[in-house]
Amino acid sequence: MRLLKIVFWILWRVWFYILIALPILVMFPFLVISILKEEWYPYFFKMARIWAKVILFGMGFYYKIEREQSLEYGKSYMFVANHTSMTDIMLMLAVVQNPFVFVGKKELMKIPLFGFFYKRTSILVDRNSSKSKMEVYDQAKKRLDQGLSICIFPEGGVPDESIELDTFKDGAFRLAIDHQIPIVPITFGDNKRRLSYTFFSGSVGIMRVKVHPQINTTGKTGEDKKNLKDETRAIILNQLHLFNP
Repeated sequence: MRLLKIVFWILWRVWFYILIALPILVMFPFLVISILKEEWYPYFFKMARIWAKVILFGMGFYYKIEREQSLEYGKSYMFVANHTSMTDIMLMLAVVQNPFVFVGKKELMKIPLFGFFYKRTSILVDRNSSKSKMEVYDQAKKRLDQGLSICIFPEGGVPDESIELDTFKDGAFRLAIDHQIPIVPITFGDNKRRLSYTFFSGSVGIMRVKVHPQINTTGKTGEDKKNLKDETRAIILNQLHLFNP
């Protein structure tokens, strides 16, 4: 039985990477056109959502979303969620309809095909470079001025699987305060169980998502950053406990 599981996991993981590439190849000319001008990004975003859903459904994942508040289309938000799986990017794209830009580590640009578009559509940060971190704010302002939203996984990376929810970095909350945009906490309940970074693991099944009410930052200053960060983390952690008591 163990041998059969290992064979399944190997084939399943290979299928995952095939699914990442296939929609990109099919939509490649349209994707390239959509990134030629920054104002065309919303069209790229729509295709990215199709790409994400193809991967999720193709892997045997189906998501169930509970929304506590509707988001206003055309309004900018700061989306933050717990980070446990390679599927977090896909699920975020599937869940959120408002066009947003990821702020993420530059290492992902090395992934074939995916990295080509990731580099050109996301805000990349070198976590070992203070200059790179400063440049993020200028790029974020530019995107927000275009009416887009921002998405950051505030744990700053994928923590060890034994950690339920790692400590949050300041970046997302500093940006939200600086630009006076609401923070929208989102909890992913099953991504680690479905497809973690441990190779011989995972299963098909449900992915539960909770979109929490927004946290307003109007009138907040840098002195409120820690409270906002702690409040957001507590919301996500409490929901994780409800998902997995």
